[in-house]
Amino acid sequence: MSAFSLLRSSIRTSTITTSSSSSIRARAQARAFSSSPRSAFARIIITGRLAAEPELQATSTGQDVVRYTVGTSYGPRDNRQTSWFRISSFQPEGPFREFLLGLSKGTLVCLEGDASMRTREDAEGKKITHLNITQRNLEVLSRPHPAHQEGSPEGTSEGTQ
Repeated sequence: MSAFSLLRSSIRTSTITTSSSSSIRARAQARAFSSSPRSAFARIIITGRLAAEPELQATSTGQDVVRYTVGTSYGPRDNRQTSWFRISSFQPEGPFREFLLGLSKGTLVCLEGDASMRTREDAEGKKITHLNITQRNLEVLSRPHPAHQEGSPEGTSEGTQ
């Protein structure tokens, strides 16, 4: 038996025997590796670039949802591969939703979201599984640089001399 297992079992035993309170028993049986509550969703963190500008759409129930796609690339330069993730954001009307809708293609973002798998059948009867990601947090890491701005020479930024 490892030292960690011995320590964990002795803590549980001492907690349970020192008090008969049900709340202490519940704490002793709780997950020892996490202080956060259990969640029905898996969390995912994605760092990548926006494939297009986010779009405001309505669900079948009439609720507004902002949808966008984030691409991440991996692998060596000569054999680079890209994964595409479709993201949904249910932000209420306000400044953050307007900020999200104002992001342009190529913006580097880091987002945290809830991930879930959904299976459906297509028109031919094949089962298709999708990874659904609902945005929780979003951070803009960098905005895309325009290739060439009219009126400013290449290699210099606007407003500097």
